[in-house]
Amino acid sequence: MDKDEVFAFSKKLTVPYDLVAQTKQMRRLPVVNFAAGGIVSPADAALMMQLGCDGVFVGSEVFDNCSNPYKRVRGVVKAVSHYNDPLVLIENSCRLEEEMAGLNVGEERMEQFGE
Repeated sequence: MDKDEVFAFSKKLTVPYDLVAQTKQMRRLPVVNFAAGGIVSPADAALMMQLGCDGVFVGSEVFDNCSNPYKRVRGVVKAVSHYNDPLVLIENSCRLEEEMAGLNVGEERMEQFGE
């Protein structure tokens, strides 16, 4: 779409031209997209960012079963900042073995569905 087509399209939809031009430039709607719920590890946060989120909300579950929640939250923050740098993600996650111990899902914690 050239400028004239963008202008005609915005006029047809009765939408401000600037908004249509910004949408064209970004190749997506100019809406902030946050992920929330179940984000308790740096890997979770990095995955959400790689999937196109603009940010993540960390809920109270990040503090459950954790000896040092500050360390886990700091890891999530670093993962959001460096989600495209695998070396930073690995270095950051390797220091969290103790903080992530409660997140392992074993047979005893799994529920059977559909039976």
